[in-house]
Amino acid sequence: MKHGKKYVEAAKLVDRATLYEPNEAIALVKKTAVAKFDETIEVHIRTGCDGRHAEQQIRGAVVLPNGTGKTVKVLVFAKGDKVSEAEAAGADYVGGDELIPKIQNDGWLDFDVVVATPDMMGVVGRLGKVLGPKGLMPNPKAGTVTMDVAKAIADIKAGKIEYRLDKTNIVHVPVGKASFTEEALQENFNALMDAIVKAKPSALKGQYLRSITLTSTMGPGVKVSVAKF
Repeated sequence: MKHGKKYVEAAKLVDRATLYEPNEAIALVKKTAVAKFDETIEVHIRTGCDGRHAEQQIRGAVVLPNGTGKTVKVLVFAKGDKVSEAEAAGADYVGGDELIPKIQNDGWLDFDVVVATPDMMGVVGRLGKVLGPKGLMPNPKAGTVTMDVAKAIADIKAGKIEYRLDKTNIVHVPVGKASFTEEALQENFNALMDAIVKAKPSALKGQYLRSITLTSTMGPGVKVSVAKF
């Protein structure tokens, strides 16, 4: 893969062989985010888990103290008085059965997170093939299947992010934008790592956190020391 001039220049600032302390890594990632737009800062955590075993799965959610810097659109599946509760709490879209053909047939996916009340999961289940592969399926562990839709929406809008293992047992999550201060990014990173460390499966033998890499959307990866975690 051929990289542009800006990437090559930015990559020179990063020593590939060094495992940086989190605060140093954050400063470097900010420095190497030189695109014309406000890049997203992401964390990639390689774990020693084997996600094929249910007892080694990691999945949950954490509210980043300084948000993600992104405006998140929330779709809520609800009925009865939960509809007005969701609307009052700031949901972007609220509905039920009538949304199924719109998503299934028209390919409408203009939302980032889906929340559902438990009594609507039968309806949402019909969208599994569409929402599942995109990571949009509501899940009780992530707090997106709940009767308290107002709290779920407030948390998501405040910067709640979901983390889960991908097929290669890596967790990929955003922790803010390049325009954030180093302090804000550090607080978000700490909140995420606390949650990941607590989520360690008890069935896991051997090393839990294999590697941590911080990167911006267009910038080079910066390796973070896992020693303190």
